[in-house]
Amino acid sequence: MGEELKPMVSVREFDPDRDRERVEAVERICEVGPSGKLSLFTDMLGDPICRVRHSPAFLMLVAEIGEEVVGMIRGCIKTVTCGKRLSRNGKHNANNTKHVPVYTKVAYILGLRVSPNQRRMGIGLKLVHRMEAWFRDNGAEYSYMATENDNLASVKLFTDKCGYSKFRTPSILVNPVFAHRARVSPKVTIISLSPSDAEVLYRRRFATTEFFPRDIDSVLKNKLSLGTFLAVPSGSYSGETWPGPDLFLSDPPKSWALVSVWNSKEVFTLEVRGASRVKRTLAKTTRVVDRALPWLRVPSIPDLFRPFGFHFMYGLGGEGPDAAKMVKALCGFAHNLAMEKGCRVVATEVSPNEPLRSGIPHWKMLSCDEDLWCMKRLGEDYSDGSVGDWTKSQPGMSIFVDPREV
Repeated sequence: MGEELKPMVSVREFDPDRDRERVEAVERICEVGPSGKLSLFTDMLGDPICRVRHSPAFLMLVAEIGEEVVGMIRGCIKTVTCGKRLSRNGKHNANNTKHVPVYTKVAYILGLRVSPNQRRMGIGLKLVHRMEAWFRDNGAEYSYMATENDNLASVKLFTDKCGYSKFRTPSILVNPVFAHRARVSPKVTIISLSPSDAEVLYRRRFATTEFFPRDIDSVLKNKLSLGTFLAVPSGSYSGETWPGPDLFLSDPPKSWALVSVWNSKEVFTLEVRGASRVKRTLAKTTRVVDRALPWLRVPSIPDLFRPFGFHFMYGLGGEGPDAAKMVKALCGFAHNLAMEKGCRVVATEVSPNEPLRSGIPHWKMLSCDEDLWCMKRLGEDYSDGSVGDWTKSQPGMSIFVDPREV
């Protein structure tokens, strides 16, 4: 008896008109959670490319056997900060030096799916290789992906078969949106910044943060970005006395912080499935009490058992001894904004070493303390430059998580 012939797998670019329904069917099959356990389901609202659509360059590929779509992958490319170097202003001025960002072109892989009955056939590997070829053709020097630390199948595929190495372990911090407004300290004033003013602050103070996007202006001006908000001590500045970023940075208050908010609710929704009737009832009871008696500020569990949207806080940064307190006020402000917009959670992602992390309220049961990012250098024909091989670098204190790829 001869060897069993393997079915022919072809990989091509996603065609919205032809593939949308078939891709959604594969997504539903892949998101069936384990029996008796809570699972998180994603509804992309009819747009399978939604999670990369706002990136500077993106691609989605599908794998087919005959006319059946059996897998898919998304990828995008952008230019980000991978390190920093000292720059001297003036040839003879040794004292006037500052750190400036070193940029590189990096690619990001997300949304890799293979139908459960077609696994262990090399389809995932084929999709990754084809996507990496597109990355290289478009000048990307590095590729990275993010997954849960306990997703052993995904980690094994990328580290054992695709040559990726474990790179960073940021934390996803999630806070529920209650039925009552969060308290914002009266000692803090929050100023809404224009995209152009926000851009100046980010480039002047945070451009050397790892993964900072060089096209930060495009992020801030995107229709999904709900604004950038600056927290300062009350009495220092207000919306009426805001002098602009140049004067502000020339004489900043002792402590300040800023954050931007992204409306992920308009991109996709999430839903928790697998909760028992008892858990659902208990959660509903907390919401009823919170709505009926909001002055008690009862921490209620939002209804996550139906499709819900969320806001994502990005570009979190600050300076001064009370910066964490400023961040806490900004998080309260972001909570109230999410409540007004009908979201049920607010999320952010930060480095495990983030010095402002203590100011970010979150529920541990909803958060992920150790997301896993794996990275690979795509070619050896690049100059090491002033950074060297980024995959071998030590993590910094902070990390910039681009909301376009959440």
